[in-house]
Amino acid sequence: MKITKNLGFLLLGIWLIISGLSQVMSIPVESLGMILAILGIASGAMIILGR
Repeated sequence: MKITKNLGFLLLGIWLIISGLSQVMSIPVESLGMILAILGIASGAMIILGR
């Protein structure tokens, strides 16, 4: 398996996995919404910047 070297797409993949798991399983993290928002903003910025 090859892991992407693009940081934006790596963060996007992490965001997708966490958001999917949070819908399927009840993850008791109080600030999960804030974590997902920060990951989304960071991944979008990295993809736009091409990193």
